[in-house]
Amino acid sequence: MPANDLTSASTEETEERAGPSPYLPPATQPVRAVVWAIHLVLPLLGLWLLLANHENLNIKWQDNPTHFWLIIGVAGINLALGVMISQASARRADARLLLVSLVFLSSAGFFLMHGLATPQIILEKGSYGFDLSQPFGLLVASVFAFVSALPLNERAAGAVLRSQIWLRGGLVLLLAGWGAASLVPGLTPLSGRPPEHGAGLGGFELAGVVLYGLAAAMMFQLHRRRPAAMLISLITAYALLAEAMIAAMSRHNWHLSWWLWHLLLTMAFVFVAYSAYLQFRREGTSAGLFDSVALSATVQRIRAEYEDALEELVGHLRRRAETRVPVATRLAGKFGLTEKQAAVLDQAGEALANERELSERLAALVDTGNQARVGLSERELLARSLERVRQAYGDVRIELVSDGRVTLGSRVYQQRHFAENEPVRLETTVVHPLTVKGRLAGAIEVPVGGTPQGEALAATLASQLSISLENARLYRELSTLFRQYMSPDVANSLLADPQTAALGGKLVELTALFADLKGFTSFSERAAPGEIVEMLNRYHTAAVPVILGNGGTIVQFVGDALLALFNAPAPQQGHAAAAARAALAMQEAAEKIAAGTPGYPRFRIGINTGLALVGNIGSPELRGFNAMGDCVNVAARLEGIAEPGTVVIGQSTLDQIGPRARVRSLGELNLKGKEQPVHAYVLSGLS
Repeated sequence: MPANDLTSASTEETEERAGPSPYLPPATQPVRAVVWAIHLVLPLLGLWLLLANHENLNIKWQDNPTHFWLIIGVAGINLALGVMISQASARRADARLLLVSLVFLSSAGFFLMHGLATPQIILEKGSYGFDLSQPFGLLVASVFAFVSALPLNERAAGAVLRSQIWLRGGLVLLLAGWGAASLVPGLTPLSGRPPEHGAGLGGFELAGVVLYGLAAAMMFQLHRRRPAAMLISLITAYALLAEAMIAAMSRHNWHLSWWLWHLLLTMAFVFVAYSAYLQFRREGTSAGLFDSVALSATVQRIRAEYEDALEELVGHLRRRAETRVPVATRLAGKFGLTEKQAAVLDQAGEALANERELSERLAALVDTGNQARVGLSERELLARSLERVRQAYGDVRIELVSDGRVTLGSRVYQQRHFAENEPVRLETTVVHPLTVKGRLAGAIEVPVGGTPQGEALAATLASQLSISLENARLYRELSTLFRQYMSPDVANSLLADPQTAALGGKLVELTALFADLKGFTSFSERAAPGEIVEMLNRYHTAAVPVILGNGGTIVQFVGDALLALFNAPAPQQGHAAAAARAALAMQEAAEKIAAGTPGYPRFRIGINTGLALVGNIGSPELRGFNAMGDCVNVAARLEGIAEPGTVVIGQSTLDQIGPRARVRSLGELNLKGKEQPVHAYVLSGLS
């Protein structure tokens, strides 16, 4: 395996460092950490006491059958753990689990070799194999333990998995060869008698101790990033195996110090087995016992699988009413769940499905409230609301009242069906009235859903739509009323924010257009009142759409005159050119009216651009939107000097329009109320 695969910044380290900051879970809080450390130090302290007082405390006790059966029992536990972790490795395709399984399988195999070499079981007396089997097995296991704790990246993990046949096969061949060499009399020196004080590995035990220590330290760092009881068990096991190697170096066969390393091995394996048993009892299955030990990529994959399972569960729950097949039946086989797990997942999924349904319906309620906008018709409002509501509530149907009745499908509803606004409950739906000012305006049929809040949400939806419908009608009435007495821009501003009607104003650059009918006074003297009104209405009917169509706001009608503003109250690009277009179009429309009715007066128009005070002017009881300032006064003066059928503009307006304006200069004019002369022009067209 290439060295850079093990030492490079792996995917596991990168992903876990990007997660939440490490924290100390209960198992590693300071007090518990001290207690845990004391439990690990005590065996070493006991070993020191035994060796320091060898003659008095380190007594000898040899019982071959007891030793043999102890070894067989512990090796069996160890073998079972190794097989279970190996199965988990195959199921999850995880390299770390494979290596951890080899730790237990190798130590179990050589522990078994040690037990079979017990005197008077196969061989009559002790042998090198009896002394060396377990230290050598622990040394082999320490290599697997160290590699298992490394943060393997994807490439390194793949190499380990591809080599698993060779690793397992090599371990089996090593155990078989060791067994033959140590148990067949006279075959190799391993079956021969060892020295009087026992045999050892010549100091290589210390390498195993170091490897176990490093493995435990790296696993502890992993535990801090990803707390898990099984990781703590594995860390403890690695620490105890290191201590067992230290104890085995004493070489006082059958003395208490020698039995101590047997006890440490037993504790290491039993500790992991007990943790696995507790987790099995809690979860009801062995499928995920060792998932917390796996590589980060495997853990993320497992989480993704669980999320997919939960999503699928939610989908099944939503289709449960259609299929009538229990959700547990659908998922238990696919994901290998026990009956208890399926039941728990069923409850969790149902809660999640209800929560999502509730969230979606609440979001639809909010969006429905946002649909109530100025200018939407009732049909448009309900169409938009229905499109959004159906995404969350299902097959919702809405109809408005017609001739006092509402028809939903084959059912007809009237006011009497909704006594005191109570809904009509059907088998799977509920029908709520939509009311405006206490009267039936329509009805909505809503599926009640699977949540306990289904009917309450349906009632809230009906109430929200009733409010929106009433607001739409109110807006329509107000809009119709306002637009008949003021410009659409002012009307929309007032409908959206009544505070815009407050007294006050601000300085704005605008273009003012003044227009009146030249000869109106003489026409009024000879015409009947009805003719005067008819004439004014004809001219204004032609002028108003032209002004509004060019973005102007009409703020005054005074007899035959009108004042229009451009760039107020709504901002407008090119407001000077827009006012000029409106003026020319007004003259064109007025010319057609005058040509068909001889004797009618003609429009004259003045336009000027500049700063003006714009706002609501008047009193708290009565006010109006208007503009005041020199700019507006000059526009009125220019209108006064214009000939019938012409448009006169000021210099500032021409400057903004630019060379597109076709004009004829009137020179410098002395206007009433102006100290300085004003250069004016007759506008004949725009290019």
